[in-house]
Amino acid sequence: MITNYPILSILIFLPLAGCFFLLPVWNKPQLLRPMALAVALTELLLASVMFFTAPTAPTVSTPLPGFFLYEDHSWIAQFGVRYTLGMDGISLLMAMLTAFVILVSILVSWRAVTERVALFHALLLIMEGSIMGVFLSLDLILFYLFWEVMLIPMLLLIGVWGHGRKVYSAVKFFIYTTAGSLLMLLAIIGIYLVHEGQTGVGTFSVPMLVKTQLSPQTGLLLFAAFLIAFAIKIPLFPVHTWLPDAHTDAPTAGSVILAGLLLKTGAYALIRIGYPLFPAAARSLTPLLFVLAVIGIIYGSWIAYAQKDMKRLVAYSSVGHMGFVALGIAAWTPVALSGAVLQMVNHGITTGALFVLVGMLDERCGTRDIDAFGGLWGKTPKFSFFFLLFAMASAGLPGLNNFVGELMILIGTFKVAPLAVIPAFLGIILSLIYSVWIVQKVLFGKERTPMELPDISLREGVILVSLALICILLGVHPSPLLDHLKLPVALLTGGTP
Repeated sequence: MITNYPILSILIFLPLAGCFFLLPVWNKPQLLRPMALAVALTELLLASVMFFTAPTAPTVSTPLPGFFLYEDHSWIAQFGVRYTLGMDGISLLMAMLTAFVILVSILVSWRAVTERVALFHALLLIMEGSIMGVFLSLDLILFYLFWEVMLIPMLLLIGVWGHGRKVYSAVKFFIYTTAGSLLMLLAIIGIYLVHEGQTGVGTFSVPMLVKTQLSPQTGLLLFAAFLIAFAIKIPLFPVHTWLPDAHTDAPTAGSVILAGLLLKTGAYALIRIGYPLFPAAARSLTPLLFVLAVIGIIYGSWIAYAQKDMKRLVAYSSVGHMGFVALGIAAWTPVALSGAVLQMVNHGITTGALFVLVGMLDERCGTRDIDAFGGLWGKTPKFSFFFLLFAMASAGLPGLNNFVGELMILIGTFKVAPLAVIPAFLGIILSLIYSVWIVQKVLFGKERTPMELPDISLREGVILVSLALICILLGVHPSPLLDHLKLPVALLTGGTP
């Protein structure tokens, strides 16, 4: 699928260019929203074409094994910085997820955002382009540039369109992520200097830096810096505390993007950069990563059960679900790693859908207090059906998407760390408990405060049906995604493609 067309650059810069398309209609929301939607639809269409035409077998010769699309140009030659992009099966799935989640975010904000509409949609498109850049970059400086850019729109989304303690949550998000980014920048400079000292060639190319010989102490120090930066974004216990506040006070679109995309950038970076660059250090810290992942699974699920704010409950559930992703990465077996990537997609769909549903309730009632709701099944049957579906998917019900990813992670991890699987399985039981509890309270419990609630609209139905179809399809037939993962996962784990 090698092509002379800069398809990867188009994926990154089409949403950024879309911001300029919005300028002529900056003060006309009735025109601006459809234009932003058109840009997002075009991006999703392009990503979908790539998904259905990408090879799943190692039959294409490319400059990098496993990558079927590749772009490389000199950028800042005196420092060895290059504009290098690549796409394999892992980054392909992340690109598809990015395009879809941004489209959902635009649709879910159609009526909810009424102030600074142009700026809001411009930030969504900037975030789409920068997140695409994170998933496609193969040069550490280019990766770092996109990594930093994607934080700015989220900071503004929380601080300007959020609610509650929005400024506090935005500042906390900024402090955590900036601290991690600075550690990562130091590590990037460090491995650059080590590689230059060994070869006489300064480069930030990930494929080149993989060949760098590091002493155990240096490798451990540099990997630890990267790990902290990525752990904050995943987020892993105990650097997760920014996430519940950010989710709680962000607008619905912000929460959907946080859960669906930003958390995935940390896990993706650990897979693409952390483990390949520092394999020895990663192996030495794997027990620690197992412990932190298991704690996150149990802690996130347990604390979720104690929440009274529905949005905060879903936020803490994200900590538990991303703990499973970290567990699969730490195991670093083909089955576990494939399950981790699949679970990244699954979590983006199911948790994003739950945030959409909570946002719909908040728009109608002005509250997210679990105790304020009850008896919705009789009042809003369509809404209630989707709420039940996504709650059960989040709990890992067989036949729905989360079950496949979690099962693969547990099977793959059991081969190398059976003791980590037992408490992780307890986390699944806890997630089932809080999922059944909230379904019982909100849908079938006794109504405490009389409310007149309209059922879902056509626009909301389109969003929820799309999410539900993906949820069910990935639960019964995940093979199309797993086929794209076979080659890159085999190359990463040292197996046979």
